[in-house]
Amino acid sequence: MKLRYKITGGIFVVLLLAVASLAVVLSYDAPCEPTPVQDGESELMQAYVYRCYGSADVLQLEEIEKPSAAKDEVVVKVRAAAANPLDWHFMRGTPYLMRLMSGIGKPKEIRLGVDFAGTVESVGANVTGFKPGDAVFGGATGAFGEYVTVSEEKALALKPENVTFEQAAAAPVAALTALQALRDKGQLKTGQKVLINGASGGVGTFAVQIAKSMGAEVTGVCSTRNLEMVRSIGADHVIDYTREDYTENEQSYDLIIDMVGNHGLLENRKVLNPEGRLIMVGGPNELWIGPFIGPIQGLLLSSFVDQEFTMILARLKKEDLETIGDLMQTGEVNPVIDRRFTLNELPDAIRYSEAGRARGKIIVRVE
Repeated sequence: MKLRYKITGGIFVVLLLAVASLAVVLSYDAPCEPTPVQDGESELMQAYVYRCYGSADVLQLEEIEKPSAAKDEVVVKVRAAAANPLDWHFMRGTPYLMRLMSGIGKPKEIRLGVDFAGTVESVGANVTGFKPGDAVFGGATGAFGEYVTVSEEKALALKPENVTFEQAAAAPVAALTALQALRDKGQLKTGQKVLINGASGGVGTFAVQIAKSMGAEVTGVCSTRNLEMVRSIGADHVIDYTREDYTENEQSYDLIIDMVGNHGLLENRKVLNPEGRLIMVGGPNELWIGPFIGPIQGLLLSSFVDQEFTMILARLKKEDLETIGDLMQTGEVNPVIDRRFTLNELPDAIRYSEAGRARGKIIVRVE
């Protein structure tokens, strides 16, 4: 055997072993750690924690130390929070690739939840934009608890007066995802045609309304039971996916926002205009790379055609949160709430989110 074949074979074996080893490490679930004993001196609060990866059964409502504000931080007394697919992906540690960020074997950050709305409890010495008593909404790790801390310059904004705490809590992750998908990735312009696949879900209900506020002609795709709801929030046209395949009709679109991923890129390409865009939000619930399968395929396809296929990972940006606040203030965006749970019922709220049948947002009452 020639030397170069031996070297190539050896490299292949080493790479194969490295991939297999990484797979074993990433898929390992460490056992849940016991709850530590409190020192008895700290001020405590109730909050949900998860000390290992798994189903909603790993969620525990515990008394933990109440946070205090650093110089640039705000402590918020949470009145309402919202459940997102993001939460149960972190809870389960899937797709496994995300554990490189969230923690291998067990979570680095044991508190769960992002979306919140409430009142400012206290502020750090350098905070100038907020004061105790202000009604606010935003996004920060640990929203499923009585108190949460967030940097003044991060995702925190004053709650519009005409919006309830529950409505405000529904907005951050879903509304920012919709806004950034339409405006930044999709570059949507007045008069263009946009199709929202999954228009009745959390991101979808915001996407329909934000697209209308931007002057677009909006088509929403949903199930039979959600047709009237999607019409009521502003969709110009609705398609019942149980009766019609939108990739087989004669319409074409400048932009498709896809929350479902039930059609391949080539199928979607048939109904995209020559320079249209497809923005993927989420994707299949696959254990290893999950929603990144579509974007990888999209990157390859985009290299050969004028159309663009990409995904959106929303960023919690203060200025975008203020934009959503303005849209809610004017009534152009009205959060759609499906069900409400108490803090004690959080595991049930997460299970309902995992089922993927929510119409709009799932709210958790914290107070």
